[in-house]
Amino acid sequence: MKNLLLTILILFSGISLKAETKLDSIFTVWQDETQADTSRLQAIHKFILQGYIYNQPDSAYYFAQKQLDFAERKGLSKYIALALTTQGLSLRIRGDYPNSLVYHKKSMLFYEEIGDKTGIAGALVNIGNLYAIQSNFDKALEYFEQGASICEEIGETYFLANATLNIGSIYQMQGEYTRSLKYFLKSLKIYQENQYKTEIADAQYNIGGVYEEDGDFPKALDFYLQSLESYEELEDKYGITFSLVSIGNVYFKQGLTDDAISQCEKSLNFAKEINSIDRQEAACICLYDVYKAIGNDKSALKYHEQMLILSDSLQAEETNLKLQKMDFQKRMLADSMATVERERLVQEEHQEEVKQKNQIRNMLVGGGVLILIIASGIYSRLRYTNRAKKIIEKEKERSENLLLNILPANIAAELKEKGRAEAREFEMVSTLFSDFKGFTAASEKLSAQELVAEINTCFEAFDNIMGKYNIEKIKTIGDAYMAAGGLPVPSDGSAKNTVLAALEMQAFISARKIKMDTLGKPAFEMRVGIHTGPVVAGIVGVKKFQYDIWGDTVNTASRMESSGGVGKVNISQATYELLKNDLKFIFESRGKIEAKGKGEMEMWFVSMNSQ
Repeated sequence: MKNLLLTILILFSGISLKAETKLDSIFTVWQDETQADTSRLQAIHKFILQGYIYNQPDSAYYFAQKQLDFAERKGLSKYIALALTTQGLSLRIRGDYPNSLVYHKKSMLFYEEIGDKTGIAGALVNIGNLYAIQSNFDKALEYFEQGASICEEIGETYFLANATLNIGSIYQMQGEYTRSLKYFLKSLKIYQENQYKTEIADAQYNIGGVYEEDGDFPKALDFYLQSLESYEELEDKYGITFSLVSIGNVYFKQGLTDDAISQCEKSLNFAKEINSIDRQEAACICLYDVYKAIGNDKSALKYHEQMLILSDSLQAEETNLKLQKMDFQKRMLADSMATVERERLVQEEHQEEVKQKNQIRNMLVGGGVLILIIASGIYSRLRYTNRAKKIIEKEKERSENLLLNILPANIAAELKEKGRAEAREFEMVSTLFSDFKGFTAASEKLSAQELVAEINTCFEAFDNIMGKYNIEKIKTIGDAYMAAGGLPVPSDGSAKNTVLAALEMQAFISARKIKMDTLGKPAFEMRVGIHTGPVVAGIVGVKKFQYDIWGDTVNTASRMESSGGVGKVNISQATYELLKNDLKFIFESRGKIEAKGKGEMEMWFVSMNSQ
């Protein structure tokens, strides 16, 4: 579903953007005070659209504010509306949907004031897009259809085609393929008649999607190939990734696995080139499915691992979107309550006039009606508030659970409160690494699905063990598992709990191997290493964040694992010094062992004291 969330309607006001103009020369017109006011405003509007709106939305907002201030000083309502539209679009691109809605509604008020039907139609479709992003499809359709109706009335083809395309997208998501196809084909015809090349490519792609979902693979392939040719002509690499992976999926469904692999690998390479996480994930899913189907377990696992890493990044981004969605819903609630309050005040004022006109004779009746109106307004508002509150609380709970699945609780709380989380230094953290021995050999004996299922069984058990001992899971890297005790809240017993967790992990793996041996199936064995020392912990990235730790302690813990023994828990001298007097444990000195990049280091095997 490419077009619905990407379609942006920008009012050009007669400005032609077909021929690229150097941004410097455009900006010079804006700065030239001898130029007519409208010429200057058209220049800065063109400057924003060509240079900033898509790739630098913050800068687009800044220049649009300059445009808005100038237009307000000159009293030019049309250009005030244009600036508000641009600011609304920049906010939408940045994911600030509640404020984007405010700006588009403001712009529509100005367009209505001057009777600019093209502007009204564009505002309606932009508002519809915001509701569609929030999955409020009924509301989105309402705005799209209003916008399309105005466009047909005034003969505005560009907005009409975009509104029509989006209506088709919503019907497609709802599984109404016949209706969807009708709107897509209508929009494509309009685009082709007016030579809107980017939009032609989007429409061709979406028509292919309808045919694919409806099971008509030859027609789906035909339109996907048309869209690929269009995107290549435009040098639109993002669009190319969509077409390639969709072509690959159709080839796969037709049993043409070699062709499917070729197309999806091309898509993956383009996605990496433009650093698009979601398109990389789509290509990896395609490659995983194909390799799994043809029995190439090694390649299937490779792309499955990549897919999981990319999915984690997207999940973090989705958490931000969910939090935005909650804010959007709260804004809608506030707007609705304000509307109820305005209606109540109008009715109250009207009733007061009735009382004065009828004087004493109707005073009691009027008073009774006034009370009824106020009570009705309060009841309606409370009823709406309670219903909306339940929806918001449910969505908030889902968003918070998702956030807590990614970050430690106190870090998640800080992120929600401040919008960021500061990196912190911890003096005493016990870092744990585990790694499966014989992973490659097992992967040759198990199918990709069986291998992933076995890894998942082990890691689920490890997650439960970490929860039991209050150890923070950091991440998994292939078949390696990383955790840390003593953060994000330091505790005196963290080193001991980390060792206890490691021993329980080994016990689980040993029991699992006995069970798998009995069934005649391959099983993992494992090494575990622990080192205690200072680390820095914080969130990696801005959009696709994850909680991680850094420092020499982490590197040393990794060496403890790689220098350890199968079925053993290998600890460093630093960890031993903290626990050597604990009677729960038995320590076996290994002397000085050569560790890669570290030289010789004192190491100890630790086990439980059974006495």
